Amino acid sequence: MALGADCLTDAELLAVCLGTGKAGVNALQLARELLDHFGTIAGLLDAEVDVLLAWPGLGPAKVAILKASATLTERCGLARLSAGPLLTRSDAVRGYLRAKLGRAEREIFACLFLDSRHHLLAYEALFYGTLDRASVHPREILRRALALNAGAVIFAHNHPSGVAEPSASDIELTSNLKALLEQIDVRVLDHLVVGRGSEVSFAERGLL
Repeated sequence: MALGADCLTDAELLAVCLGTGKAGVNALQLARELLDHFGTIAGLLDAEVDVLLAWPGLGPAKVAILKASATLTERCGLARLSAGPLLTRSDAVRGYLRAKLGRAEREIFACLFLDSRHHLLAYEALFYGTLDRASVHPREILRRALALNAGAVIFAHNHPSGVAEPSASDIELTSNLKALLEQIDVRVLDHLVVGRGSEVSFAERGLL
């Protein structure tokens, strides 16, 4: 409380959330064991509930705390996005998309729908694919943009390989979607490709 949470290691932060362990297990010891096994906090929070429940020292209450912590982080990121025009909040956009897509094991194509002043209307993951491809249906994007009365959109998808570099098909798809959305007066502001720890912006690359 005196020095702030930033001074704590990942294991110490995790120990604060877990509290005391079962059967006399020290919380810090338990946290270190979990991080050693799952590799990172992200790996731990993404683990299946059944896997976590089978871990010695974790019970339903602590697993619920871990899962709730992950969801709180996502909702905090979403709240930050909603605080102002997204064109002035590129770090918040990147951070939120990194949390939502960066750890996914299959490709996900998502849209951030914005109003005419570039405030967030909705984040929607629209298409789910395999390890390296998600089939994107332009008709569904158009339908959702009209339903939300969107004035602009930001596309995002992840590369489960971890490499955020856009492919030729990514560039072609974005160009086609931009042309279609222009027909209903919806601007494409950006397309972000999310890797593991990095993102590539089409707008910054001059690919729009």
